Amino acid sequence: MSKRDYYEILGVNRDASDDEIKKAYRKLAMKHHPDRNPDSKDAEEKFKEAKEAYEMLSDPQKKAAYDRYGHAGVDQTMGGGGQGFEGFGDAFSDIFGDIFGGAAGARGGRSNVYRGADLRYNLEISLEEAARGAEKTIRIPTVEECGTCHGSGAKPGTQPKTCPTCGGAGQVRIQQGFFSIQQTCPKCHGSGRIIPDPCRDCGGAGRVKKQKTLEVKIPAGIDEGMRLRHGGHGEPGVNGGPAGDLYVEIHIRKHSVFERDHDDLHCEMPISFTTAALGGEIEIPTLDGMARLKIPAETQSGKVFRLRGKGIKNVRSHTHGDLMCHVVVETPVKLTDRQRELLQEFESISSGNVDRHNPKAKGWMDKVREFFGT
Repeated sequence: MSKRDYYEILGVNRDASDDEIKKAYRKLAMKHHPDRNPDSKDAEEKFKEAKEAYEMLSDPQKKAAYDRYGHAGVDQTMGGGGQGFEGFGDAFSDIFGDIFGGAAGARGGRSNVYRGADLRYNLEISLEEAARGAEKTIRIPTVEECGTCHGSGAKPGTQPKTCPTCGGAGQVRIQQGFFSIQQTCPKCHGSGRIIPDPCRDCGGAGRVKKQKTLEVKIPAGIDEGMRLRHGGHGEPGVNGGPAGDLYVEIHIRKHSVFERDHDDLHCEMPISFTTAALGGEIEIPTLDGMARLKIPAETQSGKVFRLRGKGIKNVRSHTHGDLMCHVVVETPVKLTDRQRELLQEFESISSGNVDRHNPKAKGWMDKVREFFGT
């Protein structure tokens, strides 16, 4: 049976670029991979066919020979279809290295390079600091180069040795059925070297734990749970990889006067029975100092007064929230005999005209009578 044209197999034109050939092969390999089609002989054949076509067209010399002479110009003994699956390991890691990890990079003898882990620091601040902004000094854990071994991990006077298992590559090749795959060396864990005599101060890690001081600038208006990112202040990377980031998470202590709701502030404002009935002017606290508030006569408990712009500045704009003052009419306690006498007299006078002096109580009693049908 004559073989199909390699360009036809991959579905590309003869002037296709290397990237287009690789992309076409990637698509076919993922579609017909034996792991995805365990019981399909047809998929297995198409997978082998696509692999052979890619191996020919991805090699400049083989591609040139094929373009000129066709199948007759390709020496199959140099790695064509007669290889079966043994040669697929390199092609597979080249095509899918970005999906399955850095195995392809390790083939050249380079150690695995990893980014350091991110860290989180919980910082508690006061409501005033959150509203106005602040600068805080924090101490965070870090890892520095060991001063005894200067980062080598080996005892002074000795040197690390090349890993005998992987030959310094950090990766080992393992045959699994039809496939030849690479994985991290179990002996050196990807570093490509072993340390027979580790440094006593760092235990062979080449790094020691330290504490470092960091200045954190808190923007005005920051709210509970918000995070500040400090790039490069997380855990150091491995084998020269970049450090992770530090995220400072803000937590605001409970305030004795105010409760925060986003950019608004709320507070309870106790007033006397007399002030609620006759009206008056009182002082109330704000984050900027004391302010005066006029209480109209006949103010009921639960009434809310809004002081515009006396809340907290939004962290992302220049607008301010409001201060919401909730009125609480305070019942007098520890009354003197004269005070009791006056209140009893007041009650006696008021009871003769409940509709006028206590409209809410009158309305409530009417609803109760209606409910019971009396």
